[in-house]
Amino acid sequence: MWNEKGKSVLLIGEKMNYLFISIMNILKQETLTVNVCSADIESLNKANKDVRALIIYADSNLAADHQLLVYLKDMVIERDMPVFAIGTDEELAEIRMILPNLMIQEEFKRPINAKKVGESIASFLFNSTTQSKKKILVVDDSNVMLHNLKGWLGEKYQVMLADSGITAIKCISLNRPDLVLLDYEMPICDGKQVLQMIRSEMEFVDIPVIFLTARGDKKSVMEVMSLKPSGYLLKTMKPMEIIQAIDDFFMKQKGKM
Repeated sequence: MWNEKGKSVLLIGEKMNYLFISIMNILKQETLTVNVCSADIESLNKANKDVRALIIYADSNLAADHQLLVYLKDMVIERDMPVFAIGTDEELAEIRMILPNLMIQEEFKRPINAKKVGESIASFLFNSTTQSKKKILVVDDSNVMLHNLKGWLGEKYQVMLADSGITAIKCISLNRPDLVLLDYEMPICDGKQVLQMIRSEMEFVDIPVIFLTARGDKKSVMEVMSLKPSGYLLKTMKPMEIIQAIDDFFMKQKGKM
């Protein structure tokens, strides 16, 4: 369960209108500590560092501020916290350009019912047990694969997502995972290059990496295993087979401790 720090959320937005204040009050009624912050980087730098969830109350200015949204994306990756976004269709679309919908726990399209929004957010946060779960970073350029793996593994594990090798390295730097599931074939920076970058840093050299590959022929498998990863999984495997393979990996790790 969440501790006292875990009950703290950050609500950001520019307009202190009726709905904004209503959501804030509903969250407080749900016994959450609400930190309110204006939508600018200077204010966010001064915000409470112990918040465990981000609630974006968007307007047209916030949604168009891509520098701010990139800052928020980095914050979310660093603290591995859920994001809830409130806005119009257009504002939510702008937010998703920087924060992919895979990072957003839930969206609320205006007009909204403040009570339902507050209760929905509180319900998720108080039922969350991710802090005790093993962290898995899934790296794949396919949003479909990312979505599938998060769905398959999300019940047992804390699943973080990266859609490129560069984003993966940034994620690892900000929030060290217990395991990396790495797509072997990606454009620009492929799995081999990402593995080399991970192993080039002493701080990360011991992070286990399991390759995800679509090719199961002998030559391709030998090429993958020549890089000496912790293992490999075929993308054609059934969901339960992938889950079982990850479970077995962590059980073996536990046995070595």
